[in-house]
Amino acid sequence: MSVGERRAGVSLTNLDEPLAPDAGATKRNLVDYLDGVAEYLLPVLADRPLTVLRILRGQKPFIQKNIPKYTPEWVPRVPIWAEASKREIHYPVCNDRRTLLWLANQRAVEYHPALGLADDIYRPTHLVLDLDPPAGGDFSGVVAVAYLVRQALADCGLAGAVKTSGSRGLHVFVPIDAGSPVDDVAAATRALAARTEALDPSIATTAFIVEDRHGKVFVDSTRSGGATVAAAYSPRLRPGLPVSFPVEWAELKHVKPTDFTVHTALDALAGRRSWSDSMPAPQRLPSDLIQQGHTIPVARVAAMHEGKRRARARRAQD
Repeated sequence: MSVGERRAGVSLTNLDEPLAPDAGATKRNLVDYLDGVAEYLLPVLADRPLTVLRILRGQKPFIQKNIPKYTPEWVPRVPIWAEASKREIHYPVCNDRRTLLWLANQRAVEYHPALGLADDIYRPTHLVLDLDPPAGGDFSGVVAVAYLVRQALADCGLAGAVKTSGSRGLHVFVPIDAGSPVDDVAAATRALAARTEALDPSIATTAFIVEDRHGKVFVDSTRSGGATVAAAYSPRLRPGLPVSFPVEWAELKHVKPTDFTVHTALDALAGRRSWSDSMPAPQRLPSDLIQQGHTIPVARVAAMHEGKRRARARRAQD
């Protein structure tokens, strides 16, 4: 019989069940990890609409934005109109240990907060670059491009913090002040990606179409507006249940994503600054960076038009 228990007023059930065939972890491992990391994770999630990835017994993993009907009344939530689906989404907001434990008991493995706060989800508090290695690419290549991002930031008077994505890449976060509207933040993100690529185009690329990357690290500038990013300290549903983990720039060359899992991350926190404490103060985006970004097409839109152009060319050739 699977053991259950109660913490912070939340009934925890089926704790000894495995999360997934290749996770190498039980539900208890997930709950214990999230409970242990709560003081670090909750400031990252606080006051932000939250999307989670859940995995229920015998089912495929699924993304959940709308809280289920059976959600307790004490779980905070925020209604936000979704223009794409023409409906109101009631997102959970995880501000306390009780809510985090309830989500963990629902087998919510991954935590993806919005870049904007609940009172204005489309006004990002951080500019984010997502560094994605090519298939089969070594992590050292991602690290090299992360240092290019750091240089591009420094060249325009900005600073950021870095963390593992919990998968194969890295996330660079740049806190920004409230002076720039969302379109300008998105433009500045594109410009920073372009400047990173220009520093060493032999290893970095902004090509949105995979076949155009030619084995280089993709500098993804599309995390803006109402986008979400895996939270610092969030587990990821991958073999071994790795964790998105903040690292110092000085140690980046000496770590790898598999160093941080639900089994090892709590010990790795000893002596480290939290993600919140490692952030620079909010910064104003330079006007020249914004102006440059507005001359760069939005990656997804450009890729869509290019895909259609190539399809027409193939049909003409056939």
